[in-house]
Amino acid sequence: MLTVTPTAIEAVKVIVPKSFGDRRGSFSETYNRNRFFEHGIALEFVQDNQSVSEAVGTIRGLHFQSAPMAQDKLVRVLQGRIFDVAVDLRRSSPTYGQWVAEELSAENGKQLLVPIGFAHGFCTLEPNTVVLYKVTNYYSPAHDRGIAWNDSDLGIEWPVAAGDVTLSDKDERLPSLKSATVGFE
Repeated sequence: MLTVTPTAIEAVKVIVPKSFGDRRGSFSETYNRNRFFEHGIALEFVQDNQSVSEAVGTIRGLHFQSAPMAQDKLVRVLQGRIFDVAVDLRRSSPTYGQWVAEELSAENGKQLLVPIGFAHGFCTLEPNTVVLYKVTNYYSPAHDRGIAWNDSDLGIEWPVAAGDVTLSDKDERLPSLKSATVGFE
């Protein structure tokens, strides 16, 4: 059992599995292909990825893969809390260049479904945050792309001051959306 709710950009969805608790703790079915199909989500996930971010204010993103290796992503937090962002890169979309964000945590159990045609990134809100995401295509270094987390044209309202952000060397060099080769129509 789960609930699926569209965000302000309808293609991006918040998915919350039902959690069952007792004196031992809790149990939830975080992914069930049949339940997802019942909600119109007919995706086949082929790879799971997991990141551990030690510092609060670690930003990973904004990442995507270009065609033919583009990926849908189902993102959830196993430990800690993140500010999770999806940016619409579909040039023909009325929401092109717009973003939505959701707070995901181990406690709230929310998952964010980020479809093909979107860049994805997150900022950690707690130390030692562990993020797991399922993807519908395999990682391909040749198709790995991204846009700058602080692109002023996007205006993402990150919950951390720019001077307090921890980035990878790769993410520090990502181009603006205007300068990026995106390829989603």
